[in-house]
Amino acid sequence: MSSAHRFDRGHTDDLMSFLAASPSPYHAVANTAERLEKAGFRQVAETDAWDGTTGGKYVTRGGAIIAWYVPEGSTPATPFRIVGAHTDSPNLRVKPLPDTGAAGWRQVAVELYGGTLLNTWLDRDLGLSGRVSLRDGGHRLVNVDRPLLRVPQLAIHLDRGVNQDGLKLDKQRHMTPIWGLGEPREGDLIRFVAQEAGLAAEDVTGWDLMVHSVEPPAYLGRDQELLAGPRMDNLLSVHAGTAALIAAVGSEGLPCIPVLAAFDHEENGSQSDTGAEGPLLGNVLERSVFARGGTYEDKARAFAGTICLSSDTGHAVHPNYSERHEPGHHPVPNGGPILKVNVNQRYATDGSGRAVFAAACERAGVPWQHFVSNNSMPCGTTIGPITAARHGIATVDIGVACLSMHSARELCGADDPFLLAAALTAFLEG
Repeated sequence: MSSAHRFDRGHTDDLMSFLAASPSPYHAVANTAERLEKAGFRQVAETDAWDGTTGGKYVTRGGAIIAWYVPEGSTPATPFRIVGAHTDSPNLRVKPLPDTGAAGWRQVAVELYGGTLLNTWLDRDLGLSGRVSLRDGGHRLVNVDRPLLRVPQLAIHLDRGVNQDGLKLDKQRHMTPIWGLGEPREGDLIRFVAQEAGLAAEDVTGWDLMVHSVEPPAYLGRDQELLAGPRMDNLLSVHAGTAALIAAVGSEGLPCIPVLAAFDHEENGSQSDTGAEGPLLGNVLERSVFARGGTYEDKARAFAGTICLSSDTGHAVHPNYSERHEPGHHPVPNGGPILKVNVNQRYATDGSGRAVFAAACERAGVPWQHFVSNNSMPCGTTIGPITAARHGIATVDIGVACLSMHSARELCGADDPFLLAAALTAFLEG
């Protein structure tokens, strides 16, 4: 690695703060919006009429945020350069009737969200976060960031074969957290949450709550060359995309309109009004074109020249399971961002996209790597193919190589977040 891109402790420190402050997609959106506001962006409401003024703007909806910057001299047909990411992570989410229990324990009923690695949630100190919906139509963020819940594992004395036969978890029976002793009482959890948020329980009429590990992000290893933390899939990319957008708007003569699109619900298919398969991104881009006096023809021209880098975490080669990886492609931590390729379009990258990504990395002076799945293993996917198909936009799938993806606590190289942000900045600058 060149001396120009030695470990940037400041960027990774900031990522750690962002991860710790964003235990839910709603907190991630609020924290992203706060950073954009400090950089001069202003929020616009979807229900208001939009104007065609230059400068930075953003829209929020639930766990999604779209931000864009219109440079001086932009025409209605000016193309966009988009960094795509997602705000959600696999976890345990509170059911509509949460108060439950058994055998003298008070528990919280949860659903499993996304492709959760169940065992990683066992015997962890867990907090509770998300948002509550109020009788007046408003929302309030909630973050109980202290040990509150725990999913206890069965002692080995009562499961003698666990180390030989493997841990077998029933999703319904074995993943219910405890949070106290006694008989469950209807309304207890929401009364507690309302009190934590400084609200009257009767004013809370809905909730989107989830658990999170309260263990903070940390550097790992003898030389602190690794980063361990929660929700890096995919808040690492949200943070890098936000930093890149803010850095790009300070550049002179931007030839494109830089955009950050951070969606919710990627982990369960993106099919929602805040997911990548919904109309949110297309509506925002179209309205931006029309607000600048554009026509349908201008919109078609702008979209034809638009490129999206879909940034999501990928797999580093696992030293204990190297046979599960493609033998000729072994991404490693701190080797720079990865270019994801799958000819069956589980990733949207093609040769043209590879050239765009390579050029951005070259301009930024950062190394990069290839990722391809082992032919004998199913390939994952992300928002890239959805964005390409939904909007007809050329899309390239990239990310950072990590271990323990979908765990309650993931692991990546401590250099890679900075290297990703540098590459994304170069891309957005055009």
